[in-house]
Parts: sequence; structure tokens; C-alpha cells
Amino acid sequence: MLIEQAREQMVEQQVRAWDVLDTRVLDVFRRVPRELFVPEEHRYLAFADVEVPLPHGQHMLRPNVAGRLLQALELTGSERVLEIGTGTGFFAACLAAVSANVRSIEIFPDLMERAKANLSSLNVRNVEVVAGDATKVESDVKYDAIAVTASLPLYDERFQRQLAIGGRLVVVVGERPIMDARLIRRMSDDAWVTESLFETVLDPLINARRPQEFTF
Repeated sequence: MLIEQAREQMVEQQVRAWDVLDTRVLDVFRRVPRELFVPEEHRYLAFADVEVPLPHGQHMLRPNVAGRLLQALELTGSERVLEIGTGTGFFAACLAAVSANVRSIEIFPDLMERAKANLSSLNVRNVEVVAGDATKVESDVKYDAIAVTASLPLYDERFQRQLAIGGRLVVVVGERPIMDARLIRRMSDDAWVTESLFETVLDPLINARRPQEFTF
């Protein structure tokens, strides 16, 4: 009962309070047991307004950030989705709850295996988790939605090129102390529209391009 109260408090005081008003998204955060995706030593932080530490210096998305990104994708249940950065699988499970299928790429094999085990324990069947470096993957497959769950110090157009026409990409761009969460829509073969959503700070994507440092 205490867990359910803590989960509801997270939904109402963190996720909804950060302008996540889509009832389908709020219901996802009520249904997907976030605590099962949190490393055991940090489980007391499962519903807290913090980035929960993961191995390799990585962190889980804060609940309110995850909620805003999920809402921005406007998933209806029929989409093919790509996630960059699986972590322990929580956001993949949320994506899977409101889409047809999810392919999630994780650079660290141990996190990939942990995510697979977590998703399997909940019988989530429409997520494929694979190991790989998303900065090196070139694919002709097009996706209806793409979520990059780490930041890009410099924007990388390869992800928007993987969108189907009408597809949506959420990505956080920039460096500390302020980064810009963006929604990018593909309007045609050679046209995209970008909308700034909110400011936040996320771990940088491993091997992502960085601005050239000045030397004197």
C-alpha cells in the first residue's frame, strides 16, 4: 500500500505537476512499476524527484522528464519506436505500453542484459533490446518515433533522418549547465520542424560529438 501511495504521489506531484496532462501517459506511469527497474541499492529513490544512479556513471531519467518526453511523442499504439539508451528498461517499458513495438539500443552489455531481464519479468513482449553504439549505427529502417534518452552536446542529424514522414523525435541538446529538450517532426523527405520543449540536464550520449575546444 505504501508503494502505491508513493507511486501516486510521484504521478500527481512530479509528472502531472510538470505539465504532463495526457491521461494515457499518466496511466502508463501508474501501471509500469518503476521500482522494479531501479537497482536494489537505490530502490528507496524509485519515486523520488532525482536521477537514480546506474552503473557506468549513467542515471535513470527523472519521472517528470520521462513524462514530458513520452507525452511529446504523441504515441497512439500503432507506432514503431526507436529508443537510444535503454538503461534498465523503464522508459522502454513506458514506450511499449503506448506503441506497437520498440527497438532499444544500449551501449553497455550489462545494462542491456539487466533491461532484458526486467522487461521479461513483466512479460513485456514488444521491446527488442540490443547492444550497440548508436553513434555508429546507420540504418535504412524508418521509425514513427525516436527517443534519445541521453543528451547530445552537438545536434546530430542522423536520428532525424531515421524518422518516417510524420514521425517525431525527442532529444536533449547542449552541455551543462543548461540543455534544451526538443521535439522534431519530419514533414517531408527534406523538411523537419523543431520545437523547444523545456530546459533540463542529462548525461551525454557515449561517443557523441562534442564542440571543438579552443586552444590558445
